[in-house]
Amino acid sequence: MSLNLKTYTEHFTNPLYLESGRILEPYDIAYETYGELNDDKSNVIVICHALTGSHHCAGTYEGDKKAGWWDNLIGSGKAVDTDKYFVICTNVIGSCFGSTGPMSPQHPHHNPYRYKFPVITIKDMVKAQRILFDKLGIHNVHAIIGGSMGGMQALLFAIHYPNFASKIISMATTHATQPWAIAFNKVAQEAILKDPDFKGGYYDSQTIKENGLSGMAVGRMAGFISFLSYESMQSKFGREYKNTDGLYELFGKFQVELFLEYNGYNFTKWFDPLSYLYITKAINIYDISRGFDSLGEALKKITCELHLMSFSNDQLFKNFEMKEIGDALAKIGNTNYTYVDIESDYGHDAFLVEVEKFEEYVKDILNG
Repeated sequence: MSLNLKTYTEHFTNPLYLESGRILEPYDIAYETYGELNDDKSNVIVICHALTGSHHCAGTYEGDKKAGWWDNLIGSGKAVDTDKYFVICTNVIGSCFGSTGPMSPQHPHHNPYRYKFPVITIKDMVKAQRILFDKLGIHNVHAIIGGSMGGMQALLFAIHYPNFASKIISMATTHATQPWAIAFNKVAQEAILKDPDFKGGYYDSQTIKENGLSGMAVGRMAGFISFLSYESMQSKFGREYKNTDGLYELFGKFQVELFLEYNGYNFTKWFDPLSYLYITKAINIYDISRGFDSLGEALKKITCELHLMSFSNDQLFKNFEMKEIGDALAKIGNTNYTYVDIESDYGHDAFLVEVEKFEEYVKDILNG
């Protein structure tokens, strides 16, 4: 069976009240669906994407060079089986793939928001998704799954909409972004802001798509270092040198340097720099205990089955950050959760790359 892949954009004219006290109106949410919704709407699985992800999490459209970002997990006969489940993934507000973000036209005129776009939080992203699902007549879902920033969204769904999902799987994330991760985001932010081609946020989108933005590329290189690990770089690149470069050429390159350059510069041609600034801000200020007296108090809100998954060599969100959530749940007497640390040398991106290490676990949770 095919994925039955479809993309939509939903337009909202009601104001979205943000955590900051600001209002976003009107706004759009782009989303993609896979599989068929059953009659009683009991087979819905929500997928939440990470920082640079989008609603296109699986399958391919005509002309696509590569499949959606979690195609190894989602599809016919896969762990998230689209023959059985109706999968929906939305693009978060603030992003640049169809949902309202800083380069969207500000109503009632057609100029982009740019810096007039309000600071949004992960909780705002989740609230907007919840409003979308209500509009689609989806008031309960079988499961929500997300990794990294997607895992942050999954946890906030569990706390702020406790009766919405039966099961929630949160991977490779944390209960509050720690200084180590904020520091990497700071490098990217500074590199973007100091690039003269960024023009203080008044750049031309088309020019950036064609030429890239070198400051953002440098910032993204720092990001890539945090997504991998010492061991994965060792096995992926070792000390391999570019064949055509001499060892004593000043700008001769190791393979790891080529990787960072290629991926850094390539990235800037498809991801908007202002969206990057706004979403990294949302990640930096993320803390599930904000508004509560403690982490334990926040976790007391959870009524669904919660599954926490860390990766042993994650350098961005350390595995013990996930364990802290499990320990806090145990302390308040919540026994309706599991915590597993997946053995992996890959680093943070293991949740995207090494699906074979946890797909059975996901399958068991969904079918259990």
